[in-house]
Amino acid sequence: MLREFRTEPLLDVIRHLEAHAPTAIAVVDPDLGRGRYAGEVIEHEGERFTHRPFRTWVDLAERLGLRLLTPRATAAPWIELRFERLDPAARLRPRADDPTERYGAGSEFSRIAKAEDPSFVLDLRDALDRIRSPKRVLDLGVNTGDELGLLRDLGVTAELVGVDHSASALALARTRFPDATLIEADMNALPALELGRFDLVISLGTLQSPGIDDREVVRRIVQDHLSPDGAVILGFPNARYVDGELEHGTRMKNFRQPELGHLMKDVAFYRKYLQQHGRRVFVTGKYELLITGVAGG
Repeated sequence: MLREFRTEPLLDVIRHLEAHAPTAIAVVDPDLGRGRYAGEVIEHEGERFTHRPFRTWVDLAERLGLRLLTPRATAAPWIELRFERLDPAARLRPRADDPTERYGAGSEFSRIAKAEDPSFVLDLRDALDRIRSPKRVLDLGVNTGDELGLLRDLGVTAELVGVDHSASALALARTRFPDATLIEADMNALPALELGRFDLVISLGTLQSPGIDDREVVRRIVQDHLSPDGAVILGFPNARYVDGELEHGTRMKNFRQPELGHLMKDVAFYRKYLQQHGRRVFVTGKYELLITGVAGG
């Protein structure tokens, strides 16, 4: 028989899931409390229940390392929520055999379609809305070109230039964007590439990769590659993939829950640096924090 939760506190639910997952529980249908806040008491046919929006159950599963399966309807006012444990070993890991192909076309990371992440799509769209229509765009860490495709879909018609050190990823990107200039090179070697200046420079999820001098790369972007009215969008991962699920927050070794100290330190540095160079800075995003610097005024 399903364990029913009526007015028990959330901590009781947490303890039950931690002790018994995989498991199924019965909770009051969140639709009955539309417009109410989590924890408010609602009544249904003379019975009292603690309302919890469906988002509460999604967030709870994520924080406990569980997968929330599709809810099932049962006898009103109940629904059945099923939880199973994620396999912590089923994590995306870069290839170890070739440093230049850690995130190449044959890596586990090539399975990720960033254009299917609603948070990323909406956040990038908002960032682009703050930027004057660029005529020339540089993507550092272009990989297979997912960001280029999204830029096109969002109405950017600029000349596209991309840099990446993965030959296999660039081979795929060239088939997708034959009109783009895609260069196989180490990001640390930017000065030698003589790329010129751009109206928009983006680097998403790349600057914190091993072997990259991220702060020097950003200095070169701002000082050598941005036009006077140019903008920059820098993306920093704030999540990890586990067993097909996207978990919010950066993790440190032996930490069960997110630890954001290093990420916040990096964000503060880049925000201040861009402001010192005449940019208005916006920090947005959830699973990937976007630092958008646009020309002042």
